[in-house]
Amino acid sequence: MGSKKLMENAAKRNDSGEKMEEKIIYIAGLGLIGGSLALGIKRGHPHYKIIGYNRSDKSRNIALERGIVEEATADFKEFAPLADVIILAVPIKQTIDFIKILANLELKENVIITDAGSTKFEIVKAAEKYLKHKPVQFVGSHPMAGSHKSGAIAANVNLFENAYYIFCPSSLTKSSTILEMQEMLSGLNARFIEVDAQEHDKVTSQISHFPHILASGLMEQAGDYAVNHQLTNRFAAGGFRDMTRIAESEPGMWTSILLSNAEAVLERISDFKGRLDEIAEFIDQGDAEAIWHFFDNGRQKRKEMEIHKRGGVDSFYDIYVDVPDRENVILEILELLRGTSLVNIHINEENRDDINGVLHISFKTEADLIRAQKLISQNTTYNVYLD
Repeated sequence: MGSKKLMENAAKRNDSGEKMEEKIIYIAGLGLIGGSLALGIKRGHPHYKIIGYNRSDKSRNIALERGIVEEATADFKEFAPLADVIILAVPIKQTIDFIKILANLELKENVIITDAGSTKFEIVKAAEKYLKHKPVQFVGSHPMAGSHKSGAIAANVNLFENAYYIFCPSSLTKSSTILEMQEMLSGLNARFIEVDAQEHDKVTSQISHFPHILASGLMEQAGDYAVNHQLTNRFAAGGFRDMTRIAESEPGMWTSILLSNAEAVLERISDFKGRLDEIAEFIDQGDAEAIWHFFDNGRQKRKEMEIHKRGGVDSFYDIYVDVPDRENVILEILELLRGTSLVNIHINEENRDDINGVLHISFKTEADLIRAQKLISQNTTYNVYLD
């Protein structure tokens, strides 16, 4: 379909014959995030025209086959002039490169340009520099949701449900920009929040970026240690597994994130080094009281944080089931949950043979959680409890 035909088809009418609002949404990057955004927008506004860019043929073809977008291109410049909203769902460096390209294109007046990057200050700064003389709106965005899966094939209309969707205003953000974005993204069922770009990067350096460094560092340390202590690999379960899960994240993405938020991340590393030195000194001195307070302080702070509330990167609903060490017990529970959409499932074991395991199941929606709790409680004698 050519550009002219695309514009003609953008106009729709409702069942009463009234002309509906016309919007063309252009999403650059049809991977997990971009594809899921497209599905969410379409759910809330089925009459919007959603078009996309992706460099690889594979993701473009999947996006077209799944109906994620109506048209797709391998030339970023091709669809940009048609769009009412442009969403840059590509890596941080490429986002900035695309902002530079947009600065030299003839765009619709008052087009909203936004992104989906994990860091915000450099992107907002680039937009203010390169787009300042154009009649456009720009607001930085960070949808805080993810998955171990990637690509258009993994796009999920429920990916952002109950997750924080952060807006970081710029000097090019008008009073109506964020309201328009919230309306367009209403089908995501996300939790919208507005944060200064620098503050966003400082906060995420602590709760997202540094933990990824720590997880990969622990894996590197354990891997080296296992060379001479082979039981390390066999016993690496429970807490170690949970702490290092995020070490499986995509290296290229995290390289880009760290380099675009270097100052804040380096400050967090330096701070943590001091905390490690402090607990090392307590151990060296045999100071049992100080060690006790170290662990108690961590426990209390975790209780005070909103970790267990909905929202954030892993915005899931969790259920826990005490299960005996018996053949097919997991299959028995999964059979009960046939037809329920699961996000993740694993056993929280404690490396002991004399206690039950704990089956940990994550759901994306509260409705699925309630259904699962009812089914398991009614059909088994296992203890079922929520996080």
